[in-house]
Amino acid sequence: MEQFLPSVVKHSSEATVYVADNASTDDSNAFLQTHFPEVHILQNKENGGYAKGYNDALKNVTEDLFVLLNNDVEVSENWLSPILSEFEKDHTLVAAQPKLLDYKNKDYFEYAGAGGGFLDAFGYPFCRGRIFHTLEKDQGQYNDILPIFWASGACLFVKRDAFWKAGAFDEDLFAHQEEIDLCWRLHSQGGNIKYIGRSTVYHLGGATLSTANPQKTFYNFRNTLLVLVKNRGGAKVWWLIFQRLVLDAAAGLQFLLQGKISHFWAILRAHFSFYGFLPKFLQKRKKHANSLKYWKIKCLVCKYFISKKRTFNNL
Repeated sequence: MEQFLPSVVKHSSEATVYVADNASTDDSNAFLQTHFPEVHILQNKENGGYAKGYNDALKNVTEDLFVLLNNDVEVSENWLSPILSEFEKDHTLVAAQPKLLDYKNKDYFEYAGAGGGFLDAFGYPFCRGRIFHTLEKDQGQYNDILPIFWASGACLFVKRDAFWKAGAFDEDLFAHQEEIDLCWRLHSQGGNIKYIGRSTVYHLGGATLSTANPQKTFYNFRNTLLVLVKNRGGAKVWWLIFQRLVLDAAAGLQFLLQGKISHFWAILRAHFSFYGFLPKFLQKRKKHANSLKYWKIKCLVCKYFISKKRTFNNL
């Protein structure tokens, strides 16, 4: 926060800046009150993760447009203007994201959102500028405005009314994939979501859980299955889930062969947790499942690992 909040305060004159304190146990609040008295503090009573943390905090925010920004993001000058302009022009727009570049290597896209998010039929998320762990260099190829399926939770613009109408974040997901679940519901309500490449922010990434942390593996694998069950309509979802479980098993075997035992175990835990949550998500399915075509391509694993298509424009 000490490193990244100054850029937000400096370059966000159009906005009211809030910090949601998710029941921190350090001296964050004292630091804010001393160094950033103009920033409003939203104090949560418990750490409910990304999903519940935002849900609790946003109940106290009355502005028409939320900008949910991770605390490890550096914003650039005039980062808000292109996106605010697009919301003013397009009244069907309910959510958006800017270009996300890597704070550590600013010529390259960043994992968590890059140039706008999509899904394949099996629920694997990918972005323009990032497929699995392959990151593209930013050469202006994604400086456009484009409809996308999901906008990154690292820097998510979303209309307040649409956010609450969609049911806010699903707190059972805790962290990871919750923005994809939200965007799916926003689409099902008839809203549009866009990537706006004329705005740029720089994301450090891994501040909550690094890619080396098996708990990140756990949440990503479990939550993808839960999001599919909840939102994908039709009986074919069960055949799809079975195929996804097989692909997960292959990923687990790869982790095992690489000696990454903790990640192998994380996938096993993810599947057992998925089964535990299944009855609850079957109830959610009755309300949220829809026939929306959510996938950009059928099988990202096939394209990436078999056909060796490593960039978005080659898919």
